[in-house]
Amino acid sequence: MKKSARALAALLVAGLSLTACGSSGSGSGSGGSADAGAPGAQALDQASGVTTVEFWHSMTGKNADVLNGLVKDFNAAHQGKIEVKAQFQGKYDELVTKYKAAVQQKGTPALVQVYDIGTRFMIDSKQTVPAQAFADKDGYSLADLDPNIRNYYSANGKLVSMPFNSSMPLLYLNTDAFKEAGLDPAQPPKDLNELADTAKKLTKKDADGKTVRYGFGAAIYGWFVEELLAESGTMYCDKDNGRSDKAGKVVFDSAQGAQIVQWWADLVKGGYAANTGRVTDDAQAAFKAGTVAMHLESTGVLRGYTEAAKFGVGTAAFPKVTAADQGGPVIGGASLWISGPGHSDAEKRAAWEFEKFLTGPEQQAVWHTGTGYFPVNAKSLDDPKDKEWVGTYPQFQTAIDQLKATKPTPATAGCLLGVMPQARKGVETAIEQTIAGGKTAQQALADAAKELQPAIESYNSSVG
Repeated sequence: MKKSARALAALLVAGLSLTACGSSGSGSGSGGSADAGAPGAQALDQASGVTTVEFWHSMTGKNADVLNGLVKDFNAAHQGKIEVKAQFQGKYDELVTKYKAAVQQKGTPALVQVYDIGTRFMIDSKQTVPAQAFADKDGYSLADLDPNIRNYYSANGKLVSMPFNSSMPLLYLNTDAFKEAGLDPAQPPKDLNELADTAKKLTKKDADGKTVRYGFGAAIYGWFVEELLAESGTMYCDKDNGRSDKAGKVVFDSAQGAQIVQWWADLVKGGYAANTGRVTDDAQAAFKAGTVAMHLESTGVLRGYTEAAKFGVGTAAFPKVTAADQGGPVIGGASLWISGPGHSDAEKRAAWEFEKFLTGPEQQAVWHTGTGYFPVNAKSLDDPKDKEWVGTYPQFQTAIDQLKATKPTPATAGCLLGVMPQARKGVETAIEQTIAGGKTAQQALADAAKELQPAIESYNSSVG
């Protein structure tokens, strides 16, 4: 999910002492812990009284309301046996900071929601019991989880955490602008060359030559480059995007990476793309105001756009870099992690029961229709209420089709990197430098990769 995560970079590099608990985890990619065993159902049967699950999350507003409703339903169904206590702990990066402090104080919550780019951090903390361990213990099938979503939260072929709230990127269209320019919004651009050509046709100037509508615009946000690299089938970091072993360097300074950044810079310099800077809210405001006709954003803003815009809002699949590319988008959002050390078998088991509940088809349909997050359980899309919701918001069908068309690969899994927030910031700087003309895209990305290397090495040495 697109969240500001700058604070996490300092946290991750500043000497992560999470492994100082004497853990003997099961390796750099397995998400193991000192307490890796998953207790069976008997743990709850043998427990006396009510087992409490402290659950830390980062949901606010409508999302929090829906989550609290699901917690209430679960607690009612397990009255006298399990009680989940949901606690908001701030934005994603703030929650991770609090989690680190909780580890040091030996007071972690039984269950914690952590955003996508915190996955490497959580694996390296060796504080959790992998979701795969519980599934294997129970013979619980993970087949209903969408394969691409499962792909992101897996390392060495094992599910390290339970997916919960997932989002993905889309190309948003001002369909009125398309029609005004004599273009068919049902035939949107499919790759960067087509997108550039379409942006030129959609750009509009007034009688004085002032641009009143740009053909394209998006926040200068590193997430979009990650997505485009995945669409091209290209890695962002080494070691199979950090999936087969801990990544030792970024490789975003590839020919594809340079092509993406140069494309973006050329559109801005040519006057066909708005440069609203790094602030996501500013880029969103430009699209909603109609001053940008095509726009990159998450599925999470779909409902808000349709409600706020005074024009027709269309959606299209996130563009490929070239027409021949066979990749796809990387999932965003967050997943759920069950703490191991310091927690009773009953707590761990109760947390697992709650995870299974939240990811059931009925509950994910409630979550999807209430929040707009993509359902992690593929069967949710067959729920009558879910079908009705998609009928109300047909633009969301694009996301469904896009995910189904994506083949799970290391490229579409995305990069697991301990200093991912810093990597994103480096890419953003490279985009700005290329737009300013101070460097070529290739040089700017190569410099960003070089500058990031000490932070990667510091992080990797700090976690062992």
